[in-house]
Amino acid sequence: MTEFAPKPAESRILTPEPAERRPFWDAKDAVAELIRLYGRSVAFLSDSFDAVLKDGELDHRYRAYYPEISLATTTHARVDSRLAFGHVPRPGRYAATVTRPDLFERYLVDQITLLIRNHGQPVSIGDSTTPIPLHFAFGEGTYVDGSMADRLDRPLRDVFDVPDLEATDDRIVNGNHETPPGEDMPLAPFTAQRVDYSLHRLSHYTATHPEHFQNFVLFTNYQFYIDEFCMMARETMMRGGEGYAEFVEPGNVVTSPGEAKPHHGIAPLRLPQMPAYHLKRADGHGITMVNIGVGPSNAKTITDHIAVLRPHAWLMLGHCAGLRNSQELGDYVLAHAYVREDHVLDADLPVWVPIPALAEVQVALEKAVEEVTGLSGYELKKIMRTGTVATIDNRNWELRDHREPVERLSQSRAIALDMESATIAANGFRFRVPYGTLLCVSDKPLHGELKLPGMATEFYKRQVAQHLRIGMRALELMSELPFERVHSRKLRSFFETAFQ
Repeated sequence: MTEFAPKPAESRILTPEPAERRPFWDAKDAVAELIRLYGRSVAFLSDSFDAVLKDGELDHRYRAYYPEISLATTTHARVDSRLAFGHVPRPGRYAATVTRPDLFERYLVDQITLLIRNHGQPVSIGDSTTPIPLHFAFGEGTYVDGSMADRLDRPLRDVFDVPDLEATDDRIVNGNHETPPGEDMPLAPFTAQRVDYSLHRLSHYTATHPEHFQNFVLFTNYQFYIDEFCMMARETMMRGGEGYAEFVEPGNVVTSPGEAKPHHGIAPLRLPQMPAYHLKRADGHGITMVNIGVGPSNAKTITDHIAVLRPHAWLMLGHCAGLRNSQELGDYVLAHAYVREDHVLDADLPVWVPIPALAEVQVALEKAVEEVTGLSGYELKKIMRTGTVATIDNRNWELRDHREPVERLSQSRAIALDMESATIAANGFRFRVPYGTLLCVSDKPLHGELKLPGMATEFYKRQVAQHLRIGMRALELMSELPFERVHSRKLRSFFETAFQ
């Protein structure tokens, strides 16, 4: 433990013994050092917190730092121009703070391997100058007795570092980050504090630990899809897993291959706001499904947080209003463009920014529809239409004079209307996460065609299972591709971080 000379009117700052910064040519060794440094820092904060609560020692300030990975290069690298990431854009010094290297081990090894290979330079690992907030030093599921802290005669923020909003924003991914003179340029799209913030939010919103999230994610706005996903997942486990390692439900309830019932975890008394379910593979290439409920606010919230896990793709599966008279209830809509009237991302991604369709995702979705329905070519047009999806933030738009919005929808050539798809696609674009949308027409309000109660029940029984199988199959097809092919160069801007 090292003591720094206190400034006037400040308590002494106690830290772990500083670590010597070291170069690494091997990615696995570099990540092992990140894990060691991070473990040392959070152990120091945890032990110090326990000591403060036990002894009431408030004359010191306790501080530990995130580990950091950095790269320095003096030349422009000659890299494979097909790669969307894995290299820095120009000579200079680059750095990224790192949290939970144990959770991101596979991801970090992949990214560091590409850096070393593409630049012929070692990476450097050491302590950063960014303190770890006390709140983020405790792992998921840790219980902290707040009443004990309340008995102290000083606020904990006087003794430990707390989250800093200056370090948790999205300026890097939004493209408006400006590196101050003399400081390192960003190596990763998120800072460690931003990642920690989202990891804690994920546990809160989904009632599952971040470690269970898979690289391929399905979002839905109906519980029917979740019920079907759970049934399929449990049947898969009973049949031995068929390549999947386990099924995890809210409360971190785990069912293993060959089992009919869970063997670990406690289901929550009430489901969280956006419950998540994970059909896991050992390599992380399984499927996570989240019920985001209704509306663009939820869609933005959950994708803001899942994005820090750097998934390989996410898809929206849900219901929509069909806008064309030629559509039938149960028809599919494959989005290739979006009208964004959800407004929740206007400050982060201006509405004049086009959200392009991604070929790898579109091909996987169309192929999955063909496989599951048995239709192909011109026959496929009977049940699926490719076109523009409009997303709005007013569920009851029909109750107002809708001549003007209907005119806009017609001018945009929209074929479907919902409240989440454009938000999920736009946040995928913003966070460089490949995205796609396959919706199912559940009503046609412009044409007076709504589901009657009995029709609705039959519709859900017939259509949800098929729709879900299509979405899962599309993700399976993408998981079979090399991950560098899944990530499109369309999502990269002029100045990009090296990390995916």
